[in-house]
Amino acid sequence: MIHTVEPILRGNPFFEGLEEKHVESIGGCARSVLFEQGQVIFHEGEPADQFYVIREGLVSIQFMIPHRGLTTVQSVGEGDVLGWSWLFPPYRWHFDARAQQSTYALAFDAKRLRSMCEEDHDLGYEMFRRFMQVVTERLEATRLQLLDVYDSHK
Repeated sequence: MIHTVEPILRGNPFFEGLEEKHVESIGGCARSVLFEQGQVIFHEGEPADQFYVIREGLVSIQFMIPHRGLTTVQSVGEGDVLGWSWLFPPYRWHFDARAQQSTYALAFDAKRLRSMCEEDHDLGYEMFRRFMQVVTERLEATRLQLLDVYDSHK
């Protein structure tokens, strides 16, 4: 029996409303991955050649704050999307990500998907629009974290 990821994508709010052909295209870029508790998924500055949809588990998105160390900006779990840096040049991670518990995810081949978005501008627009929401959420989480950091120094 062949298992496909399209049903998983159709059931995820991030992909809701995508045309069926786009769901199939995106599904063709996915593979299942497992991250063990404590495993680093990516580091800031490394090439961003994938993004992830968390199926089960918990991942911390972190960045380094001088004199404070690695600080969690946001945690993402089941159903959440992890990683937006793959979509914007220079295609390098802007944060670190670490599995806080065993985490099952779908990993998407970003280079392949970028190429598909270039060829199909409707798909590109949909991906851009959806990932801009993820960027907005990360920026807001970062802003709140920084407010907390500076407030604790008073």
